[in-house]
Amino acid sequence: MKTKIIIAAMLICAAGKLTAQENGVHQQSTVYEAPTDPLVKKKLDKWQDQKFGMIIHWGLYAVPGIIESWTLCSEDWIERDSTKTYDDYKKWYWGLSKAFNPVHFNPEQWAKAGKSAGMKYLVFTTKHHDGFAMFDTKESDFSIAKGPFAKDPKADVAKYVFDSFRKEGFMIGAYFSKPDWHSEYYWWSKYATPNRNNNYDIQKNPWRWNKFKGFAYNQLEELMTRYGGIDILWLDGGWVRPLETVNEEVRSWGAEIPKWSQDIDMPKIARMARKAQPGILMVDRTVHGPYENYQTPEQKIPDTQLDHPWESCMTLGGAWGFVPNDQYKPASEVIHKLVEIVAKGGSLLLGIGPDPDGTLPASVVTKLNEIGQWTSKNGKAIYNTRITKNYHSGQTWFTQSKDGKLRYAIYCRNVGEQPERTINWIGNSPKKGTVLKLVSTGQSLKWTVSNDKTTVELPANAGSAEAALSFEFTPAT
Repeated sequence: MKTKIIIAAMLICAAGKLTAQENGVHQQSTVYEAPTDPLVKKKLDKWQDQKFGMIIHWGLYAVPGIIESWTLCSEDWIERDSTKTYDDYKKWYWGLSKAFNPVHFNPEQWAKAGKSAGMKYLVFTTKHHDGFAMFDTKESDFSIAKGPFAKDPKADVAKYVFDSFRKEGFMIGAYFSKPDWHSEYYWWSKYATPNRNNNYDIQKNPWRWNKFKGFAYNQLEELMTRYGGIDILWLDGGWVRPLETVNEEVRSWGAEIPKWSQDIDMPKIARMARKAQPGILMVDRTVHGPYENYQTPEQKIPDTQLDHPWESCMTLGGAWGFVPNDQYKPASEVIHKLVEIVAKGGSLLLGIGPDPDGTLPASVVTKLNEIGQWTSKNGKAIYNTRITKNYHSGQTWFTQSKDGKLRYAIYCRNVGEQPERTINWIGNSPKKGTVLKLVSTGQSLKWTVSNDKTTVELPANAGSAEAALSFEFTPAT
């Protein structure tokens, strides 16, 4: 009974942080360095065609339903049960490895739900900051394949997740946390763990840090060589970085920065990864330079259009992983965010958290199906598009085909807005004599232009229940 009370208390504490998690959110670096490798450039162009992806957080934290592994971190924004000592809490958390037994693990369900939503690429959490590997690593026994799920035919979870999404045509991304709070080479038990950083002076203990670098490298090599084709290596934990990359921008984010360099030798990791996976995209989040092939603003959309590759990673609900009774965004809100993000040059990576038993909550599947009802009819205005100089007019956002021959206008309806009989926008005028079509039906519509204002007449039944209406035309210029 006491255990149940403690878990309930932690859930209450965590719930207050689910919608914000400000101090756990990765900021967006403002410096971008374009790749030069032809294979990487080709892969990056293909990734920019996809526009809509799924990121899956699934690990020990799903068992009690708390916010990923952040409750292990002793920073002042983290709340835990006040009747439990920190050491006891860590023992309890690590002990969840003996309770995590997802006997209904169904990655095929996840992949089909993602495809139904119109998603095109996957980022799966192979290891979060707590160090619990969701793959069969030889470097540690702290893994899904070593606990009660070990005898299941699908115990090497990452393999079956990647295989299931490949079968549905997804590009494949492997999320990997650079920090590892379970490793004695990162959080040494000799010392306290005051924050997310490693807890000993690397300059005074180079042997220990070199052991950690080898540990991280070996796990990444396993992922790069044993799990089939990987398109994206999505590295989280941007505070693990060379000290020389910590500039004033990074300091302004507010996270505590140690006096030593947490350098894990990204050039070596990248060489290994690209030897095993030619052209793989390296996403070393917030560490600007040659290994951040696209930027990843978290839980937000940039204020203006960006001319380099990026994605907004956002949660469908209030948390990245599974939390009981989570509140999910309406399908219309997700669609509007997708439209805005694509018009600004980015992609939307939507966060989903499976249940501890290995299935997606029914409410998540329903939301994804609702989103898919729109993308299946309007995808032409989203996928394989690129930005236009004038990308926004009121409630209307604009994209164009990769060859620039076609323009798309996407009108986002306000919540509760009545069906319109006309749509107006400024700029992006159709070419004289062009046929303007409603993308969802292919129906030709009447339109006029006056003083750079385009007015489109809609039939009475023109997508009256849709969250957004998309139009296709040849632009005047």
